[in-house]
Amino acid sequence: MAGASLKGRAFTFALCAGLVAFVLALAATFDGQLDRESIAHALIPAIVCATFCWASAQRQLASVAEAIDAAIARLERAGHGDLDSPLPRLVGERVPKLGNAIDVLFRQVAANLESVHRLAMFDPVTGLPNRTHFRRGAERLLCDVTADQRAALLFVDLDRFKSVNDTLGHAMGDMLLAMVANRLRAVAERFAVEGAPAPLLGRLAGDEFTLFLPQLADKLAAERVARGVLFALSESFELADTDVSIGASIGVAWRPDHGANLTDLMRAADAAMYEAKARGRGRVEMFSDKLAHELAERAQLEADLRAAIDRREFSLAFQPQVAAATGEIVAAEALLRWQHPRLGLTLPGSFIKRAEETGLILEIGEWVIETIAETIARWGRMGIEQRLAINISARQLDQSQFFHQLRAAMRAADAPARLLELEITETLAMHCGDETLAAITALRDDGARIAIDDFGTGYSNLARLSSLPVDRVKLDRSLIEPITEQPQARAIVQAMIGLIHGLGCEAVAEGIETLDQAEMLRLMGCDVIQGYAIARPMPEEAFITWSQGSKRWALAG
Repeated sequence: MAGASLKGRAFTFALCAGLVAFVLALAATFDGQLDRESIAHALIPAIVCATFCWASAQRQLASVAEAIDAAIARLERAGHGDLDSPLPRLVGERVPKLGNAIDVLFRQVAANLESVHRLAMFDPVTGLPNRTHFRRGAERLLCDVTADQRAALLFVDLDRFKSVNDTLGHAMGDMLLAMVANRLRAVAERFAVEGAPAPLLGRLAGDEFTLFLPQLADKLAAERVARGVLFALSESFELADTDVSIGASIGVAWRPDHGANLTDLMRAADAAMYEAKARGRGRVEMFSDKLAHELAERAQLEADLRAAIDRREFSLAFQPQVAAATGEIVAAEALLRWQHPRLGLTLPGSFIKRAEETGLILEIGEWVIETIAETIARWGRMGIEQRLAINISARQLDQSQFFHQLRAAMRAADAPARLLELEITETLAMHCGDETLAAITALRDDGARIAIDDFGTGYSNLARLSSLPVDRVKLDRSLIEPITEQPQARAIVQAMIGLIHGLGCEAVAEGIETLDQAEMLRLMGCDVIQGYAIARPMPEEAFITWSQGSKRWALAG
C-alpha cells in the first residue's frame, strides 16, 4: 500500500467498509440457515455503506487534490525564481506535511542561492566585492556620472604582505587582509560625499585593493583620500601578539583626464601604482602624461614584438669565449638581436623585460631553441665543432617543459648536446624548483654544460650552489671593471675565483674591456674570459671567419 495512489487507497477503504457492513448485517439476520434472501438483505447496507464511504473519500480527495494543485502551481513559480511569495493557505490546512516540507525547501534553496551569490560576487576573506562584482558596480556608477562630474580610481597594493604570509602563515595573512579591508572601509566612509553615491571598495586579487570614488570636487580631493588610505595602512597591525607593519603603494587615476571607462582608469591606476613601487614604495602616485607615454610605448613594443615573432625579425650574434691561459676559443655566447623595421638593429636590453612581462619570451625562446640546434648541426656539417651558450630567462626557467623542448629540438636537428651550454642567472638558479632541476640535470646528462651567469650580483646560498648541476660560473662585469685600479676589487675577484674552483667549476669573467684586465685575470687563475677586448658580438659568417683565422687569441694581439 505504500506506493498506492490516493484514489486507490480510497477505493480499497470503501470496499473494506462495505465488507464489514455486509458481515455485520449478515450476522444480525442469521437464523441458523444461510440462504439467498438473507445474503441479498445483507448486501443492501453493505452497498450503502461502501457508497457513502466512497463519496466521502471522493470529497476528501477533491479537497486534497485542490491543495496539491495549488502546491504544484507554487512550485512552478519557484522554478522561475519566485522564492518569496507565501505558500497558499489551502496547502497548509489540507496537506500540512507537504506545506511544511515546501517551506523548509524554499528556505534552504534561498539560503544556498544567497551563499552562492556571495561566493560569486564577494571575496570570502574580506567581505569586499571581488573583481567581477567591483567592475560591475563601478561601471554602473560611471554610467551615472555626468560630463561635468569628476571621479577617481585608487589602486592599492600592500608592500610587505608576502613576508607576513611567509613568516606567520596564510591564516594570519587572511586575518591581516580582513583588517586592511576594515581600515579601507573606515577611510571610504570618512571621505564619502553627502548626497553622492557611496565610494565602492573591492579586492581584486592577493594583496591588491581598489577604491572607486564616483563624485569628487577636484584632484586634490582624490589625493586627500589616497593619503588617508596611505596613513591608515602605514600604522601597524596587531597579529598574534605581534605588531606588523606593511604599508602600501597607491596609484590614482582621474576621470575624465585619464580615461572615461573603467578599463582605461584601471590601466592608468595600475601603472601609477607600479610607479609608486618603483620610487621606493609607501607613497601615492597620480597617473601622468609621462606614465601615459610609457604605457603607450609598452603597448607599441608589445605589438612590435608580436609582429617580429610572426615575421621572424630576430637573429643571433656570437661573442667568443677564450681560455685565459692559452687564448684558445672554447665557446661562444649566442646573443639575441632584433632587426626592428623602424629602429634598426635592437639589443635585448630594450625589449627582453617587456617580452618577459607579456610572456612573449616563451615564443622567442622557442625560436632561439630551433635556431641554436640548427646552427650547431649546420656547423657540424661544415666541420666546425663549437660549443654555443644561450641565456635562459625567468619565464623559461619556470617552464620545465622548456628543457624538454630543447632536448627534443637538439635531437631532431641531430645536434650533439655536448656543444650546448645554458646560462642561468645567479638569482634564478637559487630558486629553481625540483621539477626544473630534474629537467636541467637530464639535459646535462646528455652532455650539455650549465653555467651560472651574473655571479656576484645576487644572494647565493653556497650549500645550495654546491648541490646544483653546474659546470661554470661567470663573474659579473661589475666585479671585473675596477680590478685594475682598486686593490679591494682584485681581492674580491681573487677570492671568488678560488671559491668557484673550490666548487669544482670553471671561472669565467665577462665584460673584459681592456688587455690589462685580461692579463690580471689570467694571473689570478681565471679560466675563461669574454668581452670587447677579445671580440665584439658578430653575425654568424663574421664569427666563423674570425674563429678560423684566430684559433688562438693572444694578449699581444
